[in-house]
Amino acid sequence: MEDQNLMEKELLIIKGVCDLYLHGSIESTTAEVHSAFKDALNVSLDIQNKIYNMMAEKGWYKTCNADQAQIDKVKQKFCQC
Repeated sequence: MEDQNLMEKELLIIKGVCDLYLHGSIESTTAEVHSAFKDALNVSLDIQNKIYNMMAEKGWYKTCNADQAQIDKVKQKFCQC
């Protein structure tokens, strides 16, 4: 398996882990459990950021900038401003 495919799978897995820890912290009933989930979430978010940065450096995770017209269109869709 290629390095890029492995990194993509790793990123998907860590995103899923972050989602689980987020919901665990939201649903926790005690301060201790909440703190444990929150700490695990922060560690996982740091790992996710490192994976993303490695992929971006190698050109494996491309992003594009939205122009102002696209931003305005989405803003109008979700905002009654």
